[in-house]
Amino acid sequence: MPRAFITGITGQDGQHLAEFLHGKGYEVFGMVKGQNNPRMVQMRDEFPYVEPVPGDLADLPSLVKALEYTQPDEVYNLGAISFVALSFNQAELTANITGLGVLRMLEAIRMVGGAQNNSIRFYQASSSEMFGKVRETPQTERTPFHPRSPYGCAKVFGHDIVVNYRESYDMFACSGILFNHEGPRRGLEFVTRKVTNSVARIHLGLQQEIVLGNLDSKRDWGYAGDYVKAMWAMLQQDAPDDYVVATGTTYSIEDLVRLAFAEVGIEDWQNYVRQDPKFYRPAEVDLLIGDPTKAREKLGWEPEVQFPELVKMMVANDLALESKGR
Repeated sequence: MPRAFITGITGQDGQHLAEFLHGKGYEVFGMVKGQNNPRMVQMRDEFPYVEPVPGDLADLPSLVKALEYTQPDEVYNLGAISFVALSFNQAELTANITGLGVLRMLEAIRMVGGAQNNSIRFYQASSSEMFGKVRETPQTERTPFHPRSPYGCAKVFGHDIVVNYRESYDMFACSGILFNHEGPRRGLEFVTRKVTNSVARIHLGLQQEIVLGNLDSKRDWGYAGDYVKAMWAMLQQDAPDDYVVATGTTYSIEDLVRLAFAEVGIEDWQNYVRQDPKFYRPAEVDLLIGDPTKAREKLGWEPEVQFPELVKMMVANDLALESKGR
């Protein structure tokens, strides 16, 4: 039975990945920070096959102990300070966890693996936010990075240190440059879930409006359940490499809002949306769209859920959740 160790196990991607790997016959371990983590109550109920293991991306000795205990074949580093807006207010913390946390995990793998460094295969969750002020459209694995947030900057460091350790120590280390990927498990602080949840609540008479920032920003949005399959596929290859994972299509936040309201039969969505400057970023990323050709040709990966279907799925989920809570 192969063994996988996942950081960020309580997040959207961690949950989807744990579910997917369990279905593949893996023994799954998930890193949990702190005692009595409230999210672990949900994890124990929904994912009883995941064994929680204490650890912290800010603490190298804890990572070494976690790897010594789990003895994984594969490590998936999904843990990060992942909310872009928060990174502007907590830049140092973001750099420490999202950036240096990658370095610490790679060092832990080197220390535990000894001379057999590539016996543990490593996946790093890189991000399309690294492209930032894009130099070309669509973005590929060779597009230069120009991050526009502390989060993006930290992700660039994490990405580059993976390349460095792969080349310096012959480690089997991959990065997936994942474009925006969403789903019903997304946190309410992210704009996609904020919109679908608010639309459900407006439809049910529980709130009156949605307050948003820039409606013109365009993103390449896919389904998280599809994207974790690409993570796994990267670690099954003969040689490590980096891959863009995206749909190759783009939608604006306004498109997201319009589609979500249409799911509950509201066409005059403008009457329910208010823009507030406090939700604008100090430095905005206007357009992200990925070219997944390499992932398609080398991994055999294709997105299965298209954006309109994703919005439909998320609105339906939030309608069910909010109806139960009434």
